[in-house]
Amino acid sequence: MGRIKEISRTSTGKRKRNPVVYIICEGSETEVKYFKRFRSRGCHIDIQPLPSQYKSADRLIQKARSTMGNNPYYPDEGDTIWCVFDRDDNTNTMLRTAQTQATKEGYKIIFSNPSFELWYLFHFTDQNSAIEDSDSVIRLLKRNSGMEQYEKSNDVYDILKPLQGDAMMRAKRRLSLLEASGAELLCRESNPVTSVCELVEYLYQHK
Repeated sequence: MGRIKEISRTSTGKRKRNPVVYIICEGSETEVKYFKRFRSRGCHIDIQPLPSQYKSADRLIQKARSTMGNNPYYPDEGDTIWCVFDRDDNTNTMLRTAQTQATKEGYKIIFSNPSFELWYLFHFTDQNSAIEDSDSVIRLLKRNSGMEQYEKSNDVYDILKPLQGDAMMRAKRRLSLLEASGAELLCRESNPVTSVCELVEYLYQHK
């Protein structure tokens, strides 16, 4: 599995180790601030932000592979790796390459089109029409959420938490609509869509 330290360990009678959920993401603000607020007794959450030069999806997967080469990884004990990224300027070719690489390495992909803030927006309203870019998502978020002063550096977890069930429902419904239409998730044309709900659900299942 690439350069990841995939090690099979036999039981030594010691207390069972909690699995590690590695979250590899671009930047150091929005995604990091959000996922840092998750706490779990059933797993350890390890967030690994990557420098901005690895923002393209295919390069992010490559960098995740080399980064994880320096971390212990025990899939037989439930460890998982999630790569979180946005559409940004990725071409469909870059996205397909990222998908192929992630599948080969055993990574799970969390994709937002056009940006991570779409997950935030789903806490407040449905969104089925395409959104031009990240700035446009943020404008919609400010208009529909009451968070008129929202910035990427803000910690909005406490505001979003009571509405998380609504966000899950809306995000899953949008994913289902795309699936029913035969559309591909990991492409520029899937706008708007976010699969952040899958990672959030996984974290809660292991809480």
